[in-house]
Amino acid sequence: MGTVKNQLQSDLVTAMKNRDDRAKSTIRMAIAAMTNAEVSGTAHELSDEEELQILTREVRTREESARTYAEAGRTELAEKESAEAAFLSRYLPPKLSEEELTAIVAEEIRGVCGDRVPTMRDMGAIVKAVNARAAGRAEGRVVAALVKRSITG
Repeated sequence: MGTVKNQLQSDLVTAMKNRDDRAKSTIRMAIAAMTNAEVSGTAHELSDEEELQILTREVRTREESARTYAEAGRTELAEKESAEAAFLSRYLPPKLSEEELTAIVAEEIRGVCGDRVPTMRDMGAIVKAVNARAAGRAEGRVVAALVKRSITG
């Protein structure tokens, strides 16, 4: 079992002892998502990286739900989803700043392209390399936009 899931389970016990219903339900949903991923397809124990990907997906889902609820005028549900997203975000590694991400992009452009000028054909390889180094600390669309901006100048 990965470290994130272990931490969630110990926090679940604490939330149960403290009778914190919101924390209990949020943690249980996250653990359920991880358990579903473990048993789906080829049953295997999740790595820490896979657990972080699942947790990131859960946070993103709740943020999108909060936006949808807010647009529909359902502020109570939007606040609930936002609170759950914020709670789960505590288990994620800190996001990279734009400066750190820009430095990684520049390094990976040099690594992929060497001395030649990068083209849009190189974008996929560069984005893949940056995503491997960022490992859940940056959103894919942000990375892709930054790489595209760096290539096109």
